[in-house]
Amino acid sequence: MQATDLKPHAAKARYLSVALPPLAGFLLLIWGLIHHPLPWQGSLDWAPSLGLTFAVYVDGLSAQFLALITGIGALVFLYATGYLAGEPRQGRLFLILTVFMLAMIGVVIADHLLLLFLFWELTSLTSFLLVGFYHENEQSRTSARQALLVTMSGGLALLAAILLLGEISGGYSLQALIAQGPTLADDPRLPAALILLLVGCFTKSAQFPFHFWLPNAMTAPTPVSAYLHSATMVKLGIYLLARLDPALNHLLLWESALMSIGTLTAVWGAVLALRERDLKRILAWSTVSALGTLTLLIGLPNPGAGLAVAAFLFAHALYKAPLFMVAGNIDHATGTRVIDHLMGLHRAMPWTAMAAILAGLSMAGLPLSFGFVAKDLISVAKADAEVLTVVSYATLFVNAIAAAVAGIATLRVFGGPPRWPRGEAHEVSWRMALPPLLIALVAIEFEFLPGVADPLLGAAAIAIAPSLGVIRDIDASYPSGKVITATEITLLVGLILFLIWDWLHGLLQRIHWLDRIGPTACYELLLKQLTRVAAWQTGLLQRGRLAGYLSWTLTGLLALAIGASFAMHQASEPGWGGLLDWSTLVFADWPAQHWAWLTAAVLMIAGAAASMVLRHRMALLMASGLVGYGSAVLFLFTGAPDLAFTQFAVETALVVVAAALLPHYGAPPVLSNEPVLRNALLALASGAGVLLLLVHLFALPADAQLATWFGEASLPLAHGRNVVNVIIVDFRALDTLGEITVVMFSLLAALPLLGALARSVKREG
Repeated sequence: MQATDLKPHAAKARYLSVALPPLAGFLLLIWGLIHHPLPWQGSLDWAPSLGLTFAVYVDGLSAQFLALITGIGALVFLYATGYLAGEPRQGRLFLILTVFMLAMIGVVIADHLLLLFLFWELTSLTSFLLVGFYHENEQSRTSARQALLVTMSGGLALLAAILLLGEISGGYSLQALIAQGPTLADDPRLPAALILLLVGCFTKSAQFPFHFWLPNAMTAPTPVSAYLHSATMVKLGIYLLARLDPALNHLLLWESALMSIGTLTAVWGAVLALRERDLKRILAWSTVSALGTLTLLIGLPNPGAGLAVAAFLFAHALYKAPLFMVAGNIDHATGTRVIDHLMGLHRAMPWTAMAAILAGLSMAGLPLSFGFVAKDLISVAKADAEVLTVVSYATLFVNAIAAAVAGIATLRVFGGPPRWPRGEAHEVSWRMALPPLLIALVAIEFEFLPGVADPLLGAAAIAIAPSLGVIRDIDASYPSGKVITATEITLLVGLILFLIWDWLHGLLQRIHWLDRIGPTACYELLLKQLTRVAAWQTGLLQRGRLAGYLSWTLTGLLALAIGASFAMHQASEPGWGGLLDWSTLVFADWPAQHWAWLTAAVLMIAGAAASMVLRHRMALLMASGLVGYGSAVLFLFTGAPDLAFTQFAVETALVVVAAALLPHYGAPPVLSNEPVLRNALLALASGAGVLLLLVHLFALPADAQLATWFGEASLPLAHGRNVVNVIIVDFRALDTLGEITVVMFSLLAALPLLGALARSVKREG
């Protein structure tokens, strides 16, 4: 009995231990910040011959993200142990979450752009697994696929941007690129690189028109939503934009794109939040709106926007993570997240209600919360930047919607008379109630003890805007006039929106054309058209006949040969003299190897001609073998004896094996409708195309640099005198290993067939 009683406690202890790695990372970060001044940097050679280094750089911005990734990550992991209690696959989720966390850390500390891209794409892959965790649900699979397609497509654009920026700046160091920023403006390739970079960042951080994937990702478990939407995945694009802003903020394209797209995303996300009744989707659309606000702030030209970005990044993470956890607690306790069925939960769930109220204060921007400080700094940044009036009013509307959403998540759900679907709601376990409460309390602590947050936020702000200079304290007196008035107007409009939420929801729901146009509808249409194109292409190319595949292959080869010959013709005249030196046609003057070449040509021509007229399978096999033997003779007398002997062995083995198997098959099918004339013309054209390529190749000057290097390096570096063997075994060892692996797997795949054939022969015998 004692052992049985200990099993649940042992299981809890085992799953609680998953929170230790992020907690250890957070404590190590705090220790490092106390004892070692920023920045931290280092590098390790990865592939020196390719210029790849594992370079890391940690400044204030990286440290802020590391604090969010590990600090909130530790509490999310703790929350997940309670939320997923009894889930048999929770170990798999924790493993993927850990890999995801490590990928996030890799992105924010990488100083090499290609290393950053590697971790960037790893976050997309792991988020796909996290969003589709409940893979038995079709909606989860669809949402995961949508998130992957959107973010990975943006990743390809980001890779192209990285390659262009590397060519423009002469390297892939992120800090070197930032230092060279003002000198890159005159490069004609920079606008294309910027557009590709913006596409990559916008897809990751759900900016218009790529915003639709984020709310659909709500099919993920609540701990995943709380982590991805507050501290990690969706803020990667914001991180890279903020990181590169010091290098690019002097460009009109950069500023105008960030300000316009950021404003549009913020407003559109806020409007779409009004159409939702699911609490998690309401919070998700408010996240889209907040990401748009961050993008807008990065695009502001004044240095004070850097401090606003750093403060709002912290504030948003500290209220959005607990609110997502609150939504998960409500779903866990009542079985629903639809706000129409929820009211008066503060009696049944007092600790969850307290976490919701504290987080809601910060989201609404009320005094005594860190959200109030962040929104104050946003107002100051906008005032200093003298932004367009429409942008200023747009941000006021967005803040009002945020206040209304905070009211929905707190007053509406937890206030009023009790009402929920289940007969008996109850408070969740401490592992689900404590994490949101702790995160919300941290935001309140930053308001009352600003000295705790000032150093990190100041360092992050300087990393975003190096010209910021002296950072004013977060607890400095707030501007009295315009900012206070804007706050009052925001709260008043937010209260009105909260009171008429249901009316606005019904109004927007009746506007059905919103669902027929826009990015979401375009995405669905694109998928349908892609399916149709794939079906048409498959029907055109994959007809199940080897002759058809060969025809398409030869046609492609012919097109490639013609295109290459035209390109090479611009650089050199055709080398007919190198290919056919007519003076050598005097047979008495021919060297011995020329006679061997002529013999090889005769064998191949005879084999090809015989293959055209013969119909018996064995005869066809022997005729095609002549082509192989002719090739082997050519290899033998052109300095590749090892390749020649391999060709001889393969051709002999093929003939022997095929001759042994052919009697077990019936008569060959009669191909009466085979287009003989078309095939003959295609064969002649293909041969002419290859001849044309050879003519141009012979016209190119010989480059012996590579052959000379291999000849000189073979003995001292690889201790081998046979250059060909050294290349295969040493210089191309991985390539050779791959080829051997393919052959081995082919043999393993063929073993069952060979065994079945042997048993069949034995029975017949």
